[in-house]
Amino acid sequence: MTNTDHAPLAEPVSPREIPDSAIAMLDGEGTVVGWTHAAEQLVGYSAGEVVGRSAAHVLPPGEHAPSASAFAEQCRAQEGWSGTVTVRHRDGHAIEMTLRISLLWGQDAGTRWLVSVTDIGTLSSGASNGAVRESLLARSPIGIAVYDPQLRCTWVSDVLERHVGVPRDRWFGRRLKDLFPGFEAEALESVMRQVLEGGPTKVHEYRAWPPADRGRARVFSASFFCLQDAEGKALGVCSMSVDVTGNRRARERLAILSEASTRIGSTLDLMQTGQELADLAVPLLADIAVVDLVESVPFGLEPSARIGTTSGRGPVLCRAGVASIDLGVLGLTAVREEVIHVPPTSSFGAALRTGRSHLEPVLDTHAGPWVDHDPTRAQKVRDSGIHSLMVVPIRARRCVLGLAVFGRSEELTPFQDDDLLLAEELVTRAALSLDNALQYARQRTAALTLQRDLLPHHVGGGAALDVASRYVPADMDHGVGGDWFDVIKLSGARVALVVGDVVGHGINAAATMGRLRTAVRTLADMELSPHELLAHLDDTVRRLSEEDAEAPDQAPAAVGATCLYAVYDPVTRRCTMARAGHPPPAIIDPQGRITFPDMPAGAPLGLGLGLVPFESVELELPEGTLLALYTDGLVESRDDDIDVGLDRLGAALAESGSSLEDLCSHVIETLPTQAPADDVTLLLARTRGLEAAQVASWDLPNEPTAVRIARQAAARQLSEWGLEHLVATVQLIVSELVTNAIRYSGGPIRLRLIQHQVLTCEVSDSNTSHPRPRQPHIIDENGRGLLLVAQLSRRWGSRSATHGKVVWAEQDLPSKAVTV
Repeated sequence: MTNTDHAPLAEPVSPREIPDSAIAMLDGEGTVVGWTHAAEQLVGYSAGEVVGRSAAHVLPPGEHAPSASAFAEQCRAQEGWSGTVTVRHRDGHAIEMTLRISLLWGQDAGTRWLVSVTDIGTLSSGASNGAVRESLLARSPIGIAVYDPQLRCTWVSDVLERHVGVPRDRWFGRRLKDLFPGFEAEALESVMRQVLEGGPTKVHEYRAWPPADRGRARVFSASFFCLQDAEGKALGVCSMSVDVTGNRRARERLAILSEASTRIGSTLDLMQTGQELADLAVPLLADIAVVDLVESVPFGLEPSARIGTTSGRGPVLCRAGVASIDLGVLGLTAVREEVIHVPPTSSFGAALRTGRSHLEPVLDTHAGPWVDHDPTRAQKVRDSGIHSLMVVPIRARRCVLGLAVFGRSEELTPFQDDDLLLAEELVTRAALSLDNALQYARQRTAALTLQRDLLPHHVGGGAALDVASRYVPADMDHGVGGDWFDVIKLSGARVALVVGDVVGHGINAAATMGRLRTAVRTLADMELSPHELLAHLDDTVRRLSEEDAEAPDQAPAAVGATCLYAVYDPVTRRCTMARAGHPPPAIIDPQGRITFPDMPAGAPLGLGLGLVPFESVELELPEGTLLALYTDGLVESRDDDIDVGLDRLGAALAESGSSLEDLCSHVIETLPTQAPADDVTLLLARTRGLEAAQVASWDLPNEPTAVRIARQAAARQLSEWGLEHLVATVQLIVSELVTNAIRYSGGPIRLRLIQHQVLTCEVSDSNTSHPRPRQPHIIDENGRGLLLVAQLSRRWGSRSATHGKVVWAEQDLPSKAVTV
């Protein structure tokens, strides 16, 4: 880049056209010597009618205005004049104008005047868009130069001399490209040629580095007008330059802030947001940018309101973002997620503690107080070439979340106050995104904790099933959902398998999931069939939705869910299942063949489509059959159809020889992405069957002798199983249950004993009414049988059967007698 000891460097920015301004050039006596086409349009006089005549012909003095000679003297004394005047139009009407008169110097100390006029009415109607016109109204200094048709400078103003720091004597007779060897003058001269050839007024913005401004870049807006002689020919071109550095920087700041709104906070990831801030700052604001967060923030924990010192230990930060125009020569540590220890008495520690920004326009060669406690880091700062530094605390809701550090190394211009204001604005926007991400992380952690607390910590299928499960929460953008699963042990060695999915994400979905899981367990204890259980659950969901809608202090939330409920009986090796809008299970037989059973889909829970809108299906499952229950997050994705997901699931489940835990892991590994958009839940269960020797049953007559027969049969069977110590207790239970069956049922009676993890005694009859225990009075002769059964059993209950009911009671077995 070529330069002289006093010449500015310039860089063309953005040429554009604007409406013409009225310009006239006067000699020292007030005679018009140059006229513009815009002036003709404004006042109606052509160049031939005005050039060579007194300006008073167009600008008549008012009643209280000084004479023309006195006014000229006043302008000479003040080197110009500006104000409001009334101009006479050629047709006779008057126009209110803003007028500015500027003194021009020529060779041999000659002088001329440049008059610029703008219609006030036009400005008030919204035509004051140009930077020059805004400056005219604000009476900003305007640098003026007039060039002849060969683009040689003939007249120049003192303001232009001050703008560029070049004495006016050096301007005369020279072109721009001759005057300033380091000046990008070709673009400006090209604009002047266009104006001379009859083109409209042009405005060209360019950057320059005047020596008087210590090398700091300035932005100028130059307007070019063609001056005409009396015959209407091009007399020359006039250039009017205004320093619009402030406006330019404002536009640049607005552009950067606008870009920040789209580039910072694109995700809810705290570390990613920190990196986005660093990436935006380089190179728009700085050559090097580092973003460090307080150590607890990346883990979703809010820092304390004041970051002080404890036992002399300083704050600990985690590097979240780092960017540089050249990472290869970056002297500061450029490793994300590195732990940064801040000395408590350092300037960085003070910025964290006080929450106040700091600007160091010129960083001394020893790096000063910023790293004086860390010689190694001080050497890295020196090696990096950083000569100007800004440190801005990242603050949100009275908490300091971290620090953003900006440095300049390649850019020679030091940071100024307006740079600090821009940096603070960028950091404020990033802080809002970081705070949103922090709040989301806290809510997601709470929802995930709640969900994991509500989900079963251990699942076991007893003697009926081997089970394994996996739960993968949704990605950061979508949040924790409402998936749940459960394995519920029922009477008679049966086991219920449940998988459900609540609509929505977040802590509300997790809480709703917990309520539904509790409801399913309660309904399962009532020994309902799968379709009946879903009907009751549907009613529960609808009532929850109605209660939420009636809450006056919150907007009604959408409550809905899908569910699959299955009950497996290891005695009969049959599985009964029903679903409410949930994907069907995958069934893999012992030979490895996979099927998705054709079963009624049912409506999602919460729609209330009738009293019993669901249907149960019953399947016979050979021992060793694999059941896979899952949520739609496992088989659905944004890019693929659900059939693709089902095929992928089937292929993964076909892997033979794996344990259930390994198979669960294998299925999850086949997901298209490790950050799914929806929760993924998988529950695998491999069926077992009870051996014939573990089950004994007897058909009994419906008469009093059945009690004795049942007692004897139970005693013999318990002796065969080596459970003689339970004979007395079981005989009492059998007596009471058979007696009740005889008393309240007129059909056949059946006794069954099942030895699995517990000993189950079942008595079935044809009566559909379920027994209800009651508290008998002292004089009552009946009503104590069920109380006795409850006292002798670990638990008891009843369930509906195909032709009546089953009343059951369980006894604990010694560990050596348990058959799994």
